[in-house]
Amino acid sequence: MKQGDEAATGVSATLWDRTRQLASREILATALRLFTEQGYDRTTVAQIAREAGVSQRTLFRYFGAKEDLLGGDQRLFGKVLVDAISGQPAGAGVWEVLRAGVAAVLALHDSREQALERFRLLHDTPSLRAGWLEKRLQFQEDLRPLVEARMGMAADGADPRARAVIATAFACLDAASMAWVGDDGKGDLLDLYDQCVAAVRDA
Repeated sequence: MKQGDEAATGVSATLWDRTRQLASREILATALRLFTEQGYDRTTVAQIAREAGVSQRTLFRYFGAKEDLLGGDQRLFGKVLVDAISGQPAGAGVWEVLRAGVAAVLALHDSREQALERFRLLHDTPSLRAGWLEKRLQFQEDLRPLVEARMGMAADGADPRARAVIATAFACLDAASMAWVGDDGKGDLLDLYDQCVAAVRDA
Protein backbone atom coordinates (compact mmCIF):
# COMPACT_ATOMS: atom_id res chain seq x y z
CA MET A 1 0.00 0.00 0.00
CA LYS A 2 1.31 3.44 -0.92
CA GLN A 3 1.87 6.10 1.72
CA GLY A 4 -0.93 8.20 0.26
CA ASP A 5 -3.28 5.23 0.43
CA GLU A 6 -2.36 4.68 4.07
CA ALA A 7 -3.09 8.31 4.86
CA ALA A 8 -6.40 8.12 3.04
CA THR A 9 -7.30 4.95 4.91
CA GLY A 10 -6.44 6.62 8.19
CA VAL A 11 -8.60 9.61 7.37
CA SER A 12 -11.46 7.36 6.29
CA ALA A 13 -11.22 5.37 9.50
CA THR A 14 -11.23 8.56 11.56
CA LEU A 15 -14.24 9.93 9.71
CA TRP A 16 -16.03 6.61 10.15
CA ASP A 17 -15.33 6.63 13.88
CA ARG A 18 -16.57 10.20 14.17
CA THR A 19 -19.72 9.35 12.24
CA ARG A 20 -20.40 6.42 14.53
CA GLN A 21 -19.82 8.56 17.61
CA LEU A 22 -22.17 11.25 16.36
CA ALA A 23 -24.84 8.70 15.50
CA SER A 24 -24.44 7.03 18.88
CA ARG A 25 -24.78 10.33 20.73
CA GLU A 26 -27.85 11.28 18.69
CA ILE A 27 -29.53 7.96 19.50
CA LEU A 28 -28.69 8.33 23.20
CA ALA A 29 -29.98 11.91 23.30
CA THR A 30 -33.21 10.88 21.59
CA ALA A 31 -33.71 7.94 23.93
CA LEU A 32 -33.07 10.04 27.04
CA ARG A 33 -35.53 12.69 25.86
CA LEU A 34 -38.26 10.13 25.21
CA PHE A 35 -37.61 8.30 28.48
CA THR A 36 -37.88 11.60 30.34
CA GLU A 37 -41.03 12.74 28.51
CA GLN A 38 -43.07 9.55 28.63
CA GLY A 39 -41.28 7.10 30.92
CA TYR A 40 -38.82 4.30 30.25
CA ASP A 41 -41.31 1.44 30.13
CA ARG A 42 -43.71 3.29 27.79
CA THR A 43 -40.99 4.12 25.28
CA THR A 44 -40.30 1.52 22.60
CA VAL A 45 -37.07 0.85 20.74
CA ALA A 46 -38.97 1.29 17.47
CA GLN A 47 -40.02 4.79 18.53
CA ILE A 48 -36.48 5.74 19.51
CA ALA A 49 -35.10 4.48 16.19
CA ARG A 50 -37.76 6.31 14.21
CA GLU A 51 -37.19 9.65 15.96
CA ALA A 52 -33.40 9.28 15.76
CA GLY A 53 -33.69 8.63 12.02
CA VAL A 54 -32.16 5.14 12.02
CA SER A 55 -33.40 1.60 11.57
CA GLN A 56 -33.86 -0.70 14.56
CA ARG A 57 -31.10 -2.90 13.13
CA THR A 58 -28.72 0.08 13.12
CA LEU A 59 -29.75 1.02 16.65
CA PHE A 60 -28.96 -2.47 17.91
CA ARG A 61 -25.54 -2.35 16.23
CA TYR A 62 -24.72 0.52 18.58
CA PHE A 63 -26.59 -0.70 21.66
CA GLY A 64 -27.22 -4.30 22.58
CA ALA A 65 -30.28 -3.76 24.77
CA LYS A 66 -32.90 -1.13 25.54
CA GLU A 67 -31.41 -0.41 28.96
CA ASP A 68 -28.10 0.46 27.30
CA LEU A 69 -29.92 3.41 25.73
CA LEU A 70 -30.08 5.02 29.15
CA GLY A 71 -26.50 4.65 30.30
CA GLY A 72 -24.63 3.96 27.10
CA ASP A 73 -22.30 1.06 26.44
CA GLN A 74 -22.00 -0.86 29.70
CA ARG A 75 -18.81 -2.51 28.48
CA LEU A 76 -17.30 0.96 28.17
CA PHE A 77 -18.52 1.80 31.68
CA GLY A 78 -16.80 -1.28 33.07
CA LYS A 79 -13.61 -0.67 31.09
CA VAL A 80 -13.36 2.95 32.23
CA LEU A 81 -13.89 1.86 35.82
CA VAL A 82 -11.21 -0.84 35.67
CA ASP A 83 -8.74 1.33 33.74
CA ALA A 84 -9.13 4.25 36.16
CA ILE A 85 -8.46 2.05 39.17
CA SER A 86 -5.62 0.15 37.51
CA GLY A 87 -3.94 3.42 36.56
CA GLN A 88 -3.68 4.77 40.10
CA PRO A 89 -0.24 4.99 41.77
CA ALA A 90 0.97 1.88 43.56
CA GLY A 91 0.93 3.61 46.94
CA ALA A 92 -2.65 4.91 46.65
CA GLY A 93 -5.10 3.55 49.20
CA VAL A 94 -8.13 1.47 48.31
CA TRP A 95 -10.68 4.23 49.00
CA GLU A 96 -8.62 6.66 46.95
CA VAL A 97 -8.51 4.39 43.90
CA LEU A 98 -12.22 3.58 44.14
CA ARG A 99 -12.98 7.30 44.23
CA ALA A 100 -10.90 7.74 41.06
CA GLY A 101 -13.01 5.03 39.42
CA VAL A 102 -16.25 6.73 40.46
CA ALA A 103 -14.99 10.10 39.17
CA ALA A 104 -14.02 8.54 35.84
CA VAL A 105 -17.42 6.98 35.19
CA LEU A 106 -19.27 10.13 36.25
CA ALA A 107 -17.18 12.03 33.70
CA LEU A 108 -18.68 9.87 30.93
CA HIS A 109 -21.83 12.01 31.05
CA ASP A 110 -21.92 14.73 28.40
CA SER A 111 -23.44 17.24 30.81
CA ARG A 112 -24.71 17.75 34.35
CA GLU A 113 -28.29 17.78 33.03
CA GLN A 114 -27.80 14.49 31.25
CA ALA A 115 -26.39 12.88 34.38
CA LEU A 116 -29.31 14.16 36.44
CA GLU A 117 -31.93 12.76 34.06
CA ARG A 118 -30.17 9.40 33.83
CA PHE A 119 -29.90 9.02 37.61
CA ARG A 120 -33.51 10.16 38.05
CA LEU A 121 -34.73 7.55 35.59
CA LEU A 122 -32.54 4.89 37.18
CA HIS A 123 -33.90 5.50 40.66
CA ASP A 124 -37.54 5.95 39.55
CA THR A 125 -37.80 2.92 37.23
CA PRO A 126 -37.90 -0.51 38.96
CA SER A 127 -36.86 -2.43 35.84
CA LEU A 128 -33.80 -0.21 35.40
CA ARG A 129 -32.85 -0.51 39.06
CA ALA A 130 -32.99 -4.31 38.80
CA GLY A 131 -30.78 -4.27 35.70
CA TRP A 132 -28.32 -1.90 37.36
CA LEU A 133 -28.01 -4.13 40.41
CA GLU A 134 -27.22 -7.10 38.19
CA LYS A 135 -24.55 -5.18 36.29
CA ARG A 136 -23.14 -3.79 39.50
CA LEU A 137 -22.47 -7.29 40.81
CA GLN A 138 -20.46 -8.00 37.66
CA PHE A 139 -18.53 -4.74 37.99
CA GLN A 140 -17.76 -5.62 41.61
CA GLU A 141 -16.33 -8.97 40.55
CA ASP A 142 -14.24 -7.29 37.84
CA LEU A 143 -12.79 -4.93 40.44
CA ARG A 144 -12.26 -7.53 43.15
CA PRO A 145 -8.74 -8.71 42.10
CA LEU A 146 -7.57 -5.09 41.81
CA VAL A 147 -8.85 -4.21 45.27
CA GLU A 148 -7.53 -7.43 46.78
CA ALA A 149 -4.06 -6.55 45.48
CA ARG A 150 -4.34 -3.05 47.01
CA MET A 151 -5.34 -4.62 50.32
CA GLY A 152 -2.52 -7.17 50.24
CA MET A 153 -4.79 -10.18 49.80
CA ALA A 154 -4.62 -13.23 47.60
CA ALA A 155 -6.72 -12.69 44.47
CA ASP A 156 -8.88 -15.76 45.03
CA GLY A 157 -12.04 -14.29 46.52
CA ALA A 158 -11.64 -16.22 49.77
CA ASP A 159 -11.36 -13.09 51.92
CA PRO A 160 -14.67 -11.19 51.95
CA ARG A 161 -13.21 -7.81 52.92
CA ALA A 162 -12.44 -6.65 49.37
CA ARG A 163 -16.00 -7.41 48.26
CA ALA A 164 -17.32 -5.53 51.29
CA VAL A 165 -15.26 -2.43 50.49
CA ILE A 166 -16.29 -2.41 46.81
CA ALA A 167 -19.96 -2.96 47.65
CA THR A 168 -19.77 -0.10 50.16
CA ALA A 169 -18.33 2.23 47.52
CA PHE A 170 -21.19 1.42 45.16
CA ALA A 171 -23.72 1.84 47.98
CA CYS A 172 -22.23 5.27 48.70
CA LEU A 173 -22.65 6.20 45.04
CA ASP A 174 -26.27 5.07 45.19
CA ALA A 175 -26.93 7.09 48.34
CA ALA A 176 -25.19 10.16 46.91
CA SER A 177 -27.03 10.01 43.59
CA MET A 178 -30.41 9.56 45.31
CA ALA A 179 -29.77 12.63 47.44
CA TRP A 180 -28.54 14.55 44.40
CA VAL A 181 -31.63 13.69 42.37
CA GLY A 182 -33.87 14.48 45.35
CA ASP A 183 -32.31 17.95 45.52
CA ASP A 184 -32.78 18.41 41.77
CA GLY A 185 -29.07 18.21 40.98
CA LYS A 186 -27.90 20.90 43.36
CA GLY A 187 -24.33 20.63 44.59
CA ASP A 188 -21.64 18.29 43.34
CA LEU A 189 -22.38 14.57 43.09
CA LEU A 190 -18.78 13.58 43.79
CA ASP A 191 -18.78 15.74 46.94
CA LEU A 192 -21.89 13.89 48.11
CA TYR A 193 -20.14 10.59 47.42
CA ASP A 194 -17.21 11.74 49.55
CA GLN A 195 -19.58 12.63 52.38
CA CYS A 196 -21.17 9.19 52.23
CA VAL A 197 -17.80 7.41 52.28
CA ALA A 198 -16.64 9.59 55.20
CA ALA A 199 -19.79 8.75 57.13
CA VAL A 200 -19.25 5.03 56.63
CA ARG A 201 -15.58 5.13 57.53
CA ASP A 202 -16.25 7.25 60.67
CA ALA A 203 -19.18 5.18 61.91
